[in-house]
Parts: sequence; C-alpha cells; structure tokens
Amino acid sequence: MNIIVVGCGKVGAKLCADLCREGHDVTVVDKSDSVVNQICDRFDVMGFSGNGASYQVLQEAGIVHADLVIAVTGVDEVNLLVCLIARKAGHCQTIARVQNPEYNQEAGFLKEELGLALVINQEFTSAQEVARVLKFPSAIEINTFAKGKAELLHFRIPKDSVLDGMNLNELHERLKCHVLVCTRERDNEMVIPQGNTVLRSGDVISIVAPGDEQTEFFRRIGLNTHAVRNVMIAGGGDIAYYLSRILIRSGIQVKIIEKELSRCEQLADLLPKATIIHGDASDKELLVEEGIARTEGFVALTGIDEENVILSLFARSMGIRKIVTKVDRSAFAEVFDQLDLDTMIAPKNITAEHIVTYVRAMQNSFGSNIETLHRMMDDQAEALEFLIRDSFAHKNIPLRNMKFRQGALVACISRKGKVILPRGDDRIEVGDTAVVITSLKGVNDIDDIFEK
Repeated sequence: MNIIVVGCGKVGAKLCADLCREGHDVTVVDKSDSVVNQICDRFDVMGFSGNGASYQVLQEAGIVHADLVIAVTGVDEVNLLVCLIARKAGHCQTIARVQNPEYNQEAGFLKEELGLALVINQEFTSAQEVARVLKFPSAIEINTFAKGKAELLHFRIPKDSVLDGMNLNELHERLKCHVLVCTRERDNEMVIPQGNTVLRSGDVISIVAPGDEQTEFFRRIGLNTHAVRNVMIAGGGDIAYYLSRILIRSGIQVKIIEKELSRCEQLADLLPKATIIHGDASDKELLVEEGIARTEGFVALTGIDEENVILSLFARSMGIRKIVTKVDRSAFAEVFDQLDLDTMIAPKNITAEHIVTYVRAMQNSFGSNIETLHRMMDDQAEALEFLIRDSFAHKNIPLRNMKFRQGALVACISRKGKVILPRGDDRIEVGDTAVVITSLKGVNDIDDIFEK
C-alpha cells in the first residue's frame, strides 16, 4: 500500500518503523527539513519537507496515488485539515490523531462528517489501558478482544508460586482451572509454549480464561484480583484527566499532583470528585505528606521518562500494590525492563498499534479481517483477532485436524457473545472471531498461520 504519514514526531517515527516492517511504501511529510532527513536516513521512506496541510505539498508527496493518509502532527486542527484535503484531492482513506478532550467527545461526528476512516486519541486510549491494570493489579498488561468479552492477561510468576516447576500438561489437573497459557517470556526470550513447557518463578506468561475461571485461577496461585481502592497520579496531563474520569466512575479515589497552578485549577473544575494537589511530584517530602504509604496504586505520568522511573522506584520501595510508569522513549527500554517496574506504557506505541491494525484490515478487505492487534514482548509476538468470513479455507474443521505452522496458537474463539477456549474438537465457524497468538512475521490473514 502507498501510505503518506504527515508529522514526524514520536508517533510518526514509530509508524514509519512499523509500516516499513509491514512492507508498505511510505512517504513522510514534515515542516522540518532535518527531521525529514533523519527519518529518511533511518527508514526506507520518501520524504518531503513542508506544510502537510498544503494541497501543493500533498500533491508533491503523491496524494493522487496514495491509499491512505495518516495525520499525526502535534496540532489537532492541522491533522483534521490534512485529512479533509486528502479526501478531496486523493480520494483515499484518512486517519487523524486528536488530543483535545473536546474533540474526543466529538470523535463520532468528526469521523462521519469529514469522512475519516479512524480517529485516534492516544491519551484516552492510554488511559483505558492503565485503568484496566489498576482494576486487575496482578496483571502487568491486559489485552482485550471480542469487544471486551475476552482478555489476554500478562503477569509475572511470583517467587515460591505453585506454578514454579510445573509443566503445562499438569496445570489443568493440579489447579482444576480451564486456562490456556499462550506465551512465556524468560530472559527476554519469548516462546509459544507446548504441553511439556516448564514454568518458573520470574517468568512472564500470558493466559486466556473465561471470567469466572480467571478469578479462580489467580486465587489458587495466590495473586490478588481486587481493584485498587485509591490511586495517586504524578502529573496532570491529558492522560491523567482521562484516567481519573474512568477511575472515579468505578468508585476509585483519585489524587493528582501537578506542578502548574493553572492546570491544577483547570483539573479541579473538570474533576470535582478528585483531589488536586499543587506541587512537584518529584518532591519526596510532598509524596510522603500526601500519603503515598497508604496508596494502593501509583501512576507516574510526568513528561520526563527519568522522573517517572525514579518516582516508580520510590513507590515500589514504599510497598505500593500497583505501579504504572509512562515511558515515551524506547531507546532505554531494555534498561527499564531490568528495573522490574511492573507495568510500563508507551502512548506512541499504543497509537501506532491501533493504526497498523486498521492498515492490515484494509489489506484484507475481501478476506478474514483483523479486528484487533496487540504487539507483545517487545514485538516478539502478536495477538491478532480475526473476523471469520466465508472465504476462510479451514472453516468447520476440528482444530486437532488442522496443520498449524510452528509459532502460532489459537487462543480463543468468540461465537455469538460466548468466549470458547479451544480444544481439539472445537471448530472455527463463519461469523466467529478467533484470537491468534503468533511469533510469525507478516501474518495478514488467519489462513497465514496454517501450513500450505
């Protein structure tokens, strides 16, 4: 596909990396010559410097031949204008990133009236991800499928766990829970496990289980499944605002520490049920005075990665039950991983992931569409949800009779609102959605996971 990315900031750079890896022809547009040159040097893309909201610049970038334009500049109005011009000039699909909370409330209207294929608010989407793990503190990350009815839960096996030394063939018999282990990560290496795979303390594993079985499984391995009752948030940006709204609606108490007085006043008006503290969240004495020792959840959302990491390490030293750390720069990801910081989020990655999901679905408009995509374990694996259409070559065949490629696993099947953990006699039918976990590259259709 021919794709034009307007805006070469953190999100734009991440998109270029992901889209090039997917094999697309990418052209980037940005006002800065140096930024464009840098992106072109790093990735196999064409580059144009100029105003992406200019009809002439878009023409030079090849708008007539583009299949998709993605506008991810730092200004919402520019992104919307780029998409409007692209629709008129190139008759292509368009995706706009918006950040303003007012626009987020009007996303449906903007999408319909401007003909947008997708509207992405990375702050709101990031807040939703954080809220999920605060409601289920034992999980490092939670990926949702089947319109929220199925969850892939990632967690670290604690020291002295009943799972330590257990192989997967024993799991069902010993724990009496119907749970499917989908991935195991150890020493930064991810595998899709087999029945004889042995689990160890410290492993990060992902599981799928029905709702009632999920709770029972965690209870039997000694992990807490109850949501935190109160949360302290360092930094009062848009993610903090969206997150607070979600948590307050769930009955969770929220305290935000923000250094800018004007922003504190704004948050106090927007979030009357939250406690807003004017101060520097990096001030240890302030954190202690505001009761960090009595806090069950801590979320570091300042604009500085290093500050977020230090705050999270301090929160961990205070014994806080659940800690979430925002990290924007991926260059130090391996270092941060070694610090065992519980849950880390990178908003730019979340945005890129949603956009790549849509791009893959565009490629397969006549086959088994990708409904949802989640990248896992530093891109070592993907969790893909496919809508099964009549063109699916393996429909109504028992799973035990299917020949899967090594590195692929059907994690669950959703049928008429019911989530099925697949066994050998189960079949994938037209109208189902099937969640596939795979370490294979270039999986664009569910038929790609089967041997030819």
